[in-house]
Amino acid sequence: MGRTIVGIVVGLVVAWLAMSACEFASLFLHRPPAGMDLRDPQALAAHIAAAPTSAMLVVVVGWMLAALLGGWVAARIARHRRVAALVIGALVVLGVIANSMIIPHPLWMTIAGLVLPLPLAWFAARLATPRPPR
Repeated sequence: MGRTIVGIVVGLVVAWLAMSACEFASLFLHRPPAGMDLRDPQALAAHIAAAPTSAMLVVVVGWMLAALLGGWVAARIARHRRVAALVIGALVVLGVIANSMIIPHPLWMTIAGLVLPLPLAWFAARLATPRPPR
């Protein structure tokens, strides 16, 4: 059980790093105006509403990479590989829900963030599981 918990924690850190990297990349594609307070949910919502699709796609890619990379790392470390990877996928989904409740996103982003992380985390567990020799 201890290895699985460590796997989940390390996978969560990797997932967070993947999401953060993509969100920062998105900020380079659609820079906020000078002096904008990024901690203000209303200002951030207005900024996101004006963002191009490419900037939003980068954020969605970040969510997917978080589930895939975080799930893979969690599964590689954990004794219960599939469980660890799916926990990461579920945490990504919960993050998308929380983020979408605080800051309105386009519907397609929210749907992608709800639907894709769990299958990607499951796939990550499959990738992380060693194949038995033939």
